[in-house]
Amino acid sequence: MRELPFHTILIANRGEIAVRIIKTLRRLGLRSAIVYHEADAGTPAVSMADTAIAISGRTPIAAYLDIAQIIAAAHKASADALHPGYGFLSENAEFARAVIKAGIAFIGPAPESIELMGDKIRARNFVQRNGFPVAPSAIEEDDPATFTFRARAVGVPLLVKPSAGGGGKGMRVVRDLATLEDAIAQARSEGQRYFGDGRLYVERYVENPRHIEVQVLGDSFGNVVHLFERECSVQRRFQKIIEESPSPALSPELRKRVCETAASIARAAKYRNAGTVEFIYGGGEFYFLEMNTRLQVEHTVTEMITGIDLVAQQIYVAAGRELGFSQSDIVSRGHAIEARLYAEAPERGYVPTTGKVLVLEYPDGDGVRIDSGILQGQQITTAFDPMLAKIIVHSPTRIEAALKSHRAMRELVLLGCETNASFLTRILREEAFLSGHIHTGYLEENPHIASGEPASDLSAFLATAALLTRPVRESADAVPELHAAMGSWRN
Repeated sequence: MRELPFHTILIANRGEIAVRIIKTLRRLGLRSAIVYHEADAGTPAVSMADTAIAISGRTPIAAYLDIAQIIAAAHKASADALHPGYGFLSENAEFARAVIKAGIAFIGPAPESIELMGDKIRARNFVQRNGFPVAPSAIEEDDPATFTFRARAVGVPLLVKPSAGGGGKGMRVVRDLATLEDAIAQARSEGQRYFGDGRLYVERYVENPRHIEVQVLGDSFGNVVHLFERECSVQRRFQKIIEESPSPALSPELRKRVCETAASIARAAKYRNAGTVEFIYGGGEFYFLEMNTRLQVEHTVTEMITGIDLVAQQIYVAAGRELGFSQSDIVSRGHAIEARLYAEAPERGYVPTTGKVLVLEYPDGDGVRIDSGILQGQQITTAFDPMLAKIIVHSPTRIEAALKSHRAMRELVLLGCETNASFLTRILREEAFLSGHIHTGYLEENPHIASGEPASDLSAFLATAALLTRPVRESADAVPELHAAMGSWRN
C-alpha cells in the first residue's frame, strides 16, 4: 500500500456513494468523516463513518449545498482531504476553490478543469477547437439575436439544451420547427430554475443514438489513461437506469477510436483525477456530448471489468502520486452490468414513492456486488434523489451477465416502499436488450415495459441468447453450457 499524506477524509455526500467511499478509506487505513442532515441520521453511511457531523439547512438538500458549513465540518473533524462524491457540490468550481483555500485537499480535478468542462458550451468549443468530433450546433451566446435563425439552419431533429445542464433537465427534442420557440422558452425556464443559468445551445439530434462514455484518469504529471467505455443507452427521461461495459455496439476498432479520443480530450484539457467523457453514437459516427468532472454513478462497472478501485486512484492522485500503471497495463475482462434501484413507480409515470423499509434482502453470490445507502427500518422520503441502491454483476460474457443481473433483481426483496425492481427485471429479459439493439429512446418507444405488460416470450429470449453466444464466446461448444445456465429462467 502506498504511503499517503492524509489521515482523515471528509465525505461531503450521503447515501450509497458515501458508503462506497468509506469502504475504500477503510481498506487504505484512512479515517472517514461525514456531514449529515438530520433526515439522514441513522443511515448506513452515518453509522459507518468514524466521525459524523450534523449540518442544517432550509431543506435537506440545501444543507448539503452549504459550502461554509461543510468546510467548517471538515475543520472540526481535522480532515486533511475532502471527497465530494457525485451530485451536490461535486462539480462546483467555487466549492473546490474554497476547499483548497481552507488548506484541505480536494479529491477531484482542479477548479479550472471543472469550469472548463462543466460548462457545456465552453467544453464543446474547447473540444471542437482541438479537432475532436462534435455534432452540428448553434450556441446562443455567440449571437443571441440570431440564435433562433441559426438553430433553424442546423435542421431538425434538434436537441435544445441548457449550457449548465445535467441529468436531462431542461432538454427538449424538436422535430417540427414550428415548435422551436416554445421548446427554447421551456428549456430556458428549466435551465434557470434548476441551474440558475438560462443560456442555451442546440445541436443536431441523432435519432436512436447510443450513449457511450469513457472513464478517464489523469495525474499531476501529465499521465492520462482510459479505462474503457460504458454503454448507458437504457434511459428514462434522459436519465440512465442500466449501464454496462463493454458496449455491445462497438467493434474493437471503433472501441479503440472512441477510447483514445476520450483520453486525448482529457490530455488536451490537462485533466487530473477521475472523469468521464461522454459521446453520442449513431449512424457509424460518434460526437462529443460532455465531460463529467467527477466520479460517475456507474463507475462500478468499470471497476468490475478492470479490477481497479477508482476511489483509491482518486485519493492517490489528490495526494500527488503518479499513476501506478500505463495504458497497456489496463485490461478489460468479462462483462459487467449495473441496474439502478429507484424508489419510484414506472407504471405511474416514474412518480417518486415513499415508505418505511420493512424488509430488505439483497442478492449475493459470485460476481454480484451491491452498493446501497439504505437499511431495513429506514424511512424513504422525497427529500433526495430516488436512487436507493445499485445492483452490479460480472460474468465472462454479456449474455451470462444479463442472466445473472435478471436473477439478482428477482432475488432482491424490498417491502414497504414501491421500487422499480420489476421494471428493471422486465428490461433485462427484453429481446432488444439481450440482443444489444438498444438506444436512448428505446423505453419511450416501448411504453409496455414501464406499464408492466408482458415482455418478450421465452422462446424469443432463448433464440436471442443462443445467437448472441457465438460471437461473444466464439465457440459453438458454449451453447449447451449457456442453455443449461438459462434453466433458471424457466423457473
